[in-house]
Amino acid sequence: MIKLARYLKPFIPGLIIAIVLLFAQAVFDLNLPNYMSNIVNVGIQQNGIAESTPAAISPAGYTFVSTFMSADEQALLNTSYSLKHGTDQNERGRQYQEIYPAAASAPIYVLVDDLSPETIDQLDTAFGTAVWTMINVMRSFAAMQGIPQGTMPANPSVAGTGPSAPGATTNINPAALDIQSIDITQVYKMQPLLAQLPPPVFAAARDAALQMDTTLLKKSATMMVSAFYQELGLDIGAYQRNYVIRIGLLMLLLALGSGVATILVSLLSSRIAAGTARNLRNDIFEKASHFSNAEYDQFSTASLITRSTNDVMQIQMLLAIGIRMVCYAPIMATGGVIMALEKSTSMSWIIAVACAVLLGLIMIIFAIAMPKFKAMQKLVDRINLVARETLNGLSVIRAFSTSQFEKERFDNANKDLARTGLFINRTVTFMMPVMMLIMNGVMLLIIWVGAHQVSQSQMQVGDMMAFMQYAMQIIMSFLMISMMFIFIPRASVSAQRIAEVLETEPSIIDPAHPQAMPASAKGFVEFRNVSFRYDGADEDALKNISFVA
Repeated sequence: MIKLARYLKPFIPGLIIAIVLLFAQAVFDLNLPNYMSNIVNVGIQQNGIAESTPAAISPAGYTFVSTFMSADEQALLNTSYSLKHGTDQNERGRQYQEIYPAAASAPIYVLVDDLSPETIDQLDTAFGTAVWTMINVMRSFAAMQGIPQGTMPANPSVAGTGPSAPGATTNINPAALDIQSIDITQVYKMQPLLAQLPPPVFAAARDAALQMDTTLLKKSATMMVSAFYQELGLDIGAYQRNYVIRIGLLMLLLALGSGVATILVSLLSSRIAAGTARNLRNDIFEKASHFSNAEYDQFSTASLITRSTNDVMQIQMLLAIGIRMVCYAPIMATGGVIMALEKSTSMSWIIAVACAVLLGLIMIIFAIAMPKFKAMQKLVDRINLVARETLNGLSVIRAFSTSQFEKERFDNANKDLARTGLFINRTVTFMMPVMMLIMNGVMLLIIWVGAHQVSQSQMQVGDMMAFMQYAMQIIMSFLMISMMFIFIPRASVSAQRIAEVLETEPSIIDPAHPQAMPASAKGFVEFRNVSFRYDGADEDALKNISFVA
């Protein structure tokens, strides 16, 4: 294969463009599961709210959430929010009361524009820590008051009397802590009561919150953001719908970009393959036209025909499919592993096991099928030779009545080729269902392990779905590589056979600078003491022959 690499030099610009397009296609394809995860995690589970820091918050919510923050976090909160009236306008020229209807009756706190990413990250962590501090405080409060799960005091004035106060309950569940479904204004009523709790309770609750994963803290804060937005009168349904539509349109755009890249890569790879095959056929024909009988006896006419047609076709097929698969599969596999690890490192062992099994299977099949691929082209030569000899010697065959012998000879060559082809096809056919079994087994294992992590709040449903998609892309990359093992061995043999023809120098070479004889000259050919020996013979067939022609 390397010996024929020079034939790709004229097509290097197109090859580079194709590889760049393959990278673009891989980026598009690898981002689709990520956006699908966002639709599930953010669009469905979080009502389309992706931020952990609210863009706007009521004064009551501002005071309430600052209760569960440290002094530094409260200072950060004060510098990051400004009080705005409903008639004030944002940077887009819209009045705040148009976005948040509650701003028409009372001023609200709005997030300051142009905050740095570091400040936003600090705010996200502060709100997440505050949310879990509140959750832990409410759990401690419920335990101290002896309140059953599913109930909380509706009136702070009677909360201190214990759970026996009749009718003093509401649907706030400090154990389940479904923040998205509660009325945040009911939680505000508990602020005077919570303020009476001993400081060690708040300290213990905050320490427990700080022990949690930062990502989980930020994800939990989005639930409180949803409650703040509902308090301000924001249409959460429309907000969620707009988010899903926006991400869906972006996914459609990515799919369109991937499709365009695929079409362009197919066009370029087809042109490169066809151009390379054209140049190979031209050089083979040019070389064969200078061969003498010695070279034709070395290769045989049937073999030269096969090398200039079938062998070149194998190279063309490898280039046309290989540019799209051989280059694309490693990009997808590497990118898929990186993206999958971003979703979950705890399930990375599943991908590692699947890849190891797939590589082992491919290597075993390659070791079994490779010798047969090498024999395949020789068998094609053999059947071409038998067919050509039969066609050229029809008159002799009829004269000596050897038609039955020729039929048996062709039948044997045909059966040998058929048996080898069947063996290769059966081997490759066995590989596909085994890989599909491995792929489906990996999917089941991901669902099994991921479901346990989702139940333990260590992973989100959307992330598990995205991890499944990335695992599928990684396995499909190995499937592409395995498909290439069908073409690479046979094309490698064909390339070697073509290189043998191109590297063979004719035994009879025309002079580099032939001299023209005068038109008036009359020449003759004379042999003096000439000897002749057949190629490979031990002695001369003719010795010391002299004559004039």
